Amino acid sequence: MTAPSPPPHGSAAASGVRAAARIVAEADGRGGTALPVLAGDGPLALRRTRAAGAEARVTVVGAMSGPLGGDRIGLDVVVGPGARLSVGSAAATIALPGRSGEPAHYDVRLTVGDGATLCWRPEPVISARASDLRMTCRVELAPTARLLLREEQVLGRAGEPPGRLTTRLTVYRAGRALLDQELGYGPGTPGWDGGAVLAGHRSAGQLLLVDPAFEERPIPVRQLGETAVLTPLAGPAALVTAVAPDALRLRRLLDDASDGGMAGGDAAGWREAAQAGADGRMFMC
Repeated sequence: MTAPSPPPHGSAAASGVRAAARIVAEADGRGGTALPVLAGDGPLALRRTRAAGAEARVTVVGAMSGPLGGDRIGLDVVVGPGARLSVGSAAATIALPGRSGEPAHYDVRLTVGDGATLCWRPEPVISARASDLRMTCRVELAPTARLLLREEQVLGRAGEPPGRLTTRLTVYRAGRALLDQELGYGPGTPGWDGGAVLAGHRSAGQLLLVDPAFEERPIPVRQLGETAVLTPLAGPAALVTAVAPDALRLRRLLDDASDGGMAGGDAAGWREAAQAGADGRMFMC
């Protein structure tokens, strides 16, 4: 007896949708960045948006509602040596319950080559009532790669309790672990709403910055307001962790950090170290 074949990408199996998307960015040899692969199916539609200088930009558009319980979605992004890519999304990702009662899975893999830059800044993930979403993001960085990565989680829509949300972020630089962080919220997760985790707040977020320039100009530990903190990592990297009452105030905290607050008030020194553009924003994102 032969085993049944798995459903093709983008198909709706009995237990949910299976879908995958892939972005490949490469230096075009003329000082810019080309996108030879831009392929998405099912709930992930990829749109090339207007470039900024040497940087290519892609927006992930949700073509279907979800992820719903039982869905399995994957997104693979490869930034080749010397290329510059910024990826965002058109709207928030809303995790919803499905008919099967199974969790949904959303797996992201980011690979950044030598001398390349990736800005990964999707809109928030919203954990709706009774949903169960397991998210992973695995990052592989070359020794001279640069990364700005933002993640935001919103627990419940207006006036409703959240579902269950688990996220894991793992980052490797030159093959060595730089960060391995797992967060869990919602029903079944011990202590998630206690004073040591959210303390009643409904939004949480992280901003990770990796830049070889930090080897010569390390970023010190710093508190960024009452509910955000900057922590240097064991490498040329720093992590901002923040909580807030809502998504708007969370975004403001993370934007303030990426716009220069991470230099301990020395915005000019930060911009020089990060090689920011004329608008003063990190990596020209």
